[in-house]
Amino acid sequence: MSHDHQSLDGFNAFRAAMNEKIFAAGNLTTNRFFNLDTRAYEPGALDVKTKEMLGLVASLVLRCDDCISYHVIKCAEVGATDAEIHEVFSIGLVVGGSIVIPHLRRAVARLEEVRSRATP
Repeated sequence: MSHDHQSLDGFNAFRAAMNEKIFAAGNLTTNRFFNLDTRAYEPGALDVKTKEMLGLVASLVLRCDDCISYHVIKCAEVGATDAEIHEVFSIGLVVGGSIVIPHLRRAVARLEEVRSRATP
């Protein structure tokens, strides 16, 4: 199996395949954690778009490129505009500092890839 995380297709394929293997292992703690993560992003006092944008900020600050990709994709899916996402990027940069810059570059590239898929 290729581990090409660079492309959107590669990222999504790897994530889906590995999640399937993780769930198939049947570890109760791991499966419960994944469920908690999913439930945290359901609508509540905050709407899904706000929660995804918060996840994106946290991912930038923690410098997790896989998480950044995931939340950029989700932000786009739930209707966040480019202007909103770039404001999220700026908050992540201010909170995280200059060490976030390489991750910001990859986040912008991922957003461009997601947007290019959305246009015919």
